[in-house]
Amino acid sequence: MALTEHNNISIAQIIIYVPSLFIAVWLSYKHGFGRSAGWFYLIIFSLARILGASFQLATISDPKNLNLQVGAAILQTIGLSPLIMLQLGLLGRALGSIRKSTTSFVTEKRLRLVQVIALVGLILGIVGGSSSFSDTGVYTVADTSRAGTGLTIAAYVLLVLATVAVALQLSHIEPGEKRLVLAVGLSLPFILVRLAYSGESVFGNNPDFSPLTANMNIYLGMAVIMEMIVIVIVEAIGMTLHKLPANKNVPVATGYQQPWQQSEVDRDHEMGGYR
Repeated sequence: MALTEHNNISIAQIIIYVPSLFIAVWLSYKHGFGRSAGWFYLIIFSLARILGASFQLATISDPKNLNLQVGAAILQTIGLSPLIMLQLGLLGRALGSIRKSTTSFVTEKRLRLVQVIALVGLILGIVGGSSSFSDTGVYTVADTSRAGTGLTIAAYVLLVLATVAVALQLSHIEPGEKRLVLAVGLSLPFILVRLAYSGESVFGNNPDFSPLTANMNIYLGMAVIMEMIVIVIVEAIGMTLHKLPANKNVPVATGYQQPWQQSEVDRDHEMGGYR
């Protein structure tokens, strides 16, 4: 049986995202799962793409299996939220660098709020995707899918605003950490194209953007390649970042310095001249 264009795209996704998953795990291990939550979302995204492509390829031998079709469609449509949460994680690390010397309008609490919005959009997208398929395999967009996409759009807009606010304080970011803002800034246009694809598939009623009848050329250009570019940008810059010492994100605008920030003269002074 000859492979379809969709099958070929799925194979390419597995080839790309398997090494991407290993890099994501390595980055999470290097920078810390807790302190660098963005890398955790990179793992989730890579897994979603590998599983979604695997389900799609499994339909070759069982084309009438509706569960495989639904699983593949849902996994292929929920990638935006993890990408946005990944960018928010990177901004959070850059914000930690800013707050060592000054205050910022963007705060960790506000970034977490945007992450919650994106997460709720992800959950609604999964629920909506599950209810969009009838027992006969007919696809109709559910209201929960529209709500999830709407929240994802809102999260993206807030991500752009947060990126601009952080970029305006670029001079306060340590030289080695400025590339975080660069990674997010470079990723945003490609995420926007991917968001436009999702918006059209949910709100446009265009069969060329439907999970079952999608035009593969449009899907490849506006979704698959856009996501791959973002992952390459983030992982390439992530591998150049240094590991932060423990508690290095503690702000020091008040004048207090952590031991790792003090010079040997400062430590001698605090210890009364004795080591």
